[in-house]
Amino acid sequence: MNKRLSTWIKLITFSSCIAIVAGCGFTLRGSQALPENLTQVGIIAPFQYSGLSRALQKRLPVYQLTGVITPSASVGSAMLDKTVVIQLQPEQFERRLLSVFSSGQVAEYDLVYSVKYTVTFPNKLPIDNTLTVSREYQDDPDQILAKSRELNLVLSELRVESADRIIRLLSSQYNRSIVNTNKQVVKKPTTPLIRKRED
Repeated sequence: MNKRLSTWIKLITFSSCIAIVAGCGFTLRGSQALPENLTQVGIIAPFQYSGLSRALQKRLPVYQLTGVITPSASVGSAMLDKTVVIQLQPEQFERRLLSVFSSGQVAEYDLVYSVKYTVTFPNKLPIDNTLTVSREYQDDPDQILAKSRELNLVLSELRVESADRIIRLLSSQYNRSIVNTNKQVVKKPTTPLIRKRED
């Protein structure tokens, strides 16, 4: 009986550990299909310390990558040779009405967060992307202050979710960038050999 109980406890403990590791978004470096030398990510944003750029910088270490927020003006050539560059466009929020109270005030809506960004790998063509995530949100006009705080928390969660998705897409985008760059390689035209005519 004790053996059976001990086995169940071990099984539950093991399952819990797997769930916690999977839930925090941890991914082994080996599963990232990125070259070993690409461990640094340069983040360029319209506002140097925007919400999404900060979320990216915090989440990158989970994937064994280092995030560096850089000024939006330019990126040095030395950085381009060693770093994956993520250039963010201004983020956008949209509220889509889902339901209303009998008074006509909004009861529930879909909060849609979207951002356009460009990923550039060293010596590869840039890849443009659009990312959209959404969350249902219930409003309550009688609790304006509490709901305002809750809204800010939801927006923060949407940014973190977006940051995770951007990072997870890097491996597939790296493979795509190789294909796109190879397609753009122009072969040098071969000049036909012209023999001199002898009279």
